[in-house]
Amino acid sequence: MWNTGCLQRIAGALAAPRVVALAVVPVLLLLLSVSARAQQADGLRVDVALVLAVDVSRSMSPEELEIQRQGYAAAIASPQVVQAISYGAYGRIAITFFEWAGMAHVRELIGWTVIETEADAQAVAARLLENRGASASRTSISGAILHGTELLKSVPYASDRLVIDISGDGPNNDGMMVTLARDAAVENGIAINGLPLMTTGGFYSGFSIDDLDVYYRNCVVGGPASFVIPVNDWKQFPEAVRRKLVLEIGGLTPEKVPDVVPVHVPVLPGPLVAPMIKAQFSARANAYDCLIGEKIWEQRRQRFYLDP
Repeated sequence: MWNTGCLQRIAGALAAPRVVALAVVPVLLLLLSVSARAQQADGLRVDVALVLAVDVSRSMSPEELEIQRQGYAAAIASPQVVQAISYGAYGRIAITFFEWAGMAHVRELIGWTVIETEADAQAVAARLLENRGASASRTSISGAILHGTELLKSVPYASDRLVIDISGDGPNNDGMMVTLARDAAVENGIAINGLPLMTTGGFYSGFSIDDLDVYYRNCVVGGPASFVIPVNDWKQFPEAVRRKLVLEIGGLTPEKVPDVVPVHVPVLPGPLVAPMIKAQFSARANAYDCLIGEKIWEQRRQRFYLDP
């Protein structure tokens, strides 16, 4: 059984930026149940199967990409994350890590790997630091979600919870509509959490939006116990990632934080089984334009004659 009290203390001890927890979203597409596959997998059982999907689009500078890579490595190997893993029902998690940009750009840095000990976590962190990727054009959050969903279909471990963790600095502007990819994932019992990078700089910052956290809340995240942790300054990034991982490992949402919208997911004793949960958007969420990224891209393409 999860030691939720200890996990909450770990999460609360980390300095947290403004956090928004979300209600789950309506489902529009039906795919083969990922949760069923994960629960029927043979072999080792893990508390959570976690997909880390990291934006490397050209809107981010080389310096920002390096901060991001080092931040994830440091968070994975941090004492707080290792301790959170040890409090799980099985005391282990499975993770995979890939970089994404446009629909055609996905680069897997770490395949499915079990983290159970401090040595496991340090080994994963070292592998991340050894891999220096390159940026690519466009931003396909939908492509990242679809790829993450495919990875969760093939996870070789039985898992109680399925999570895709998306970090990015702009709205979707390539591939299918992001809400369709999100809804398909949620239909399959997957939770999608967001780390919107609301920092200044980068080469193509004109493609971003000021309310990226609101965009992520309304258009990207969803599923059981989903949440958003915005990053407004790169100095916040390492702590934001650590806090996010602790929450994801424990199946928790941020508590006692202003502007929180509760997630309508029952709190059950013991390990959670990722359920298929459906809920309705609020009127405010329905009013948000989830095609804003595509519209900005098209406007700038016509103005500057960019390649489609």
